Amino acid sequence: MKIRVLLLITTIISFTALGQELNCSIFVNAERVESTEREVFKEMEIAFAQFLNNRKWTNDNFTQDERINCNIVLNVQNMPSVGIFDATVQIVSARPVYGTSYESIVFNFADRDWDFEYNESQPLQFDDNVFTNNITSLLAFYAYTIIGLDYDTFGKLGGDQYFQKAWNLVNVAQQSGRSGWDQFDSNRNRYWLAENLINIQMRPIREGLYDYHRLGLDVFEEKPEDARRTISDVLKKTQGVNQSRPNSILTIAFLDAKTDEITQIFSEGNPSVRRDTYNTLVKLDPSNTDKYQPLIKN
Repeated sequence: MKIRVLLLITTIISFTALGQELNCSIFVNAERVESTEREVFKEMEIAFAQFLNNRKWTNDNFTQDERINCNIVLNVQNMPSVGIFDATVQIVSARPVYGTSYESIVFNFADRDWDFEYNESQPLQFDDNVFTNNITSLLAFYAYTIIGLDYDTFGKLGGDQYFQKAWNLVNVAQQSGRSGWDQFDSNRNRYWLAENLINIQMRPIREGLYDYHRLGLDVFEEKPEDARRTISDVLKKTQGVNQSRPNSILTIAFLDAKTDEITQIFSEGNPSVRRDTYNTLVKLDPSNTDKYQPLIKN
């Protein structure tokens, strides 16, 4: 089976700088906002992309082809007053699959709690250890999270130091009192995402990212049945985590990124492996049972 492309990284707007880690496209959707000053939203796209793409987030050197492709879509919900915005954010990142032109979604996450202040020509200042503003704290948090998850797919638990940086940002930002950073705000926010990524109980999911990508997808073209068994085992371990920590945000984020891909991978292959995988998925992700029906057909 040839895995078809499930994610096309859009080129809405993209800024590149040799050596940096991210190739992130930013899109600001402000259709709900009644304002004659629309240029500020275009400036946000440029400024936020430059902040993410022109900054060095690690000590490693990346070639242009190694940069991590990601999209951030900012949906402005409200502008209570000039320069103040309430928004939701959708973050998607992907990594290439060895020997193919296919890119696999690694991270697909909806952040529903972001309020911030922005005015035209505003400098975006940032310090890992000081809360400067809610723009750069959020963007940096997702930069470290995206990088950490990407590193996890190439080396087992390879993203540790970047998840610690994201966790540090959470602790610093909590002092601001802004929404999305506190454990009591919601069970699906930045706090719980960062907590899950450093929590030892959730480690099998992070270890599974390596097995899924390096030992699964990256060998799929040559050894499809071996790859399917590896990915099926990853799902079983994820279900084990889900039994001890039901509906954890990291489990949900993993499924949000992988459901369509998994369905496609197991739409062919050994019937017993497909049936076994289906049984795991309906326990792990019962709300998507209908999506998994192709696994037990044919």
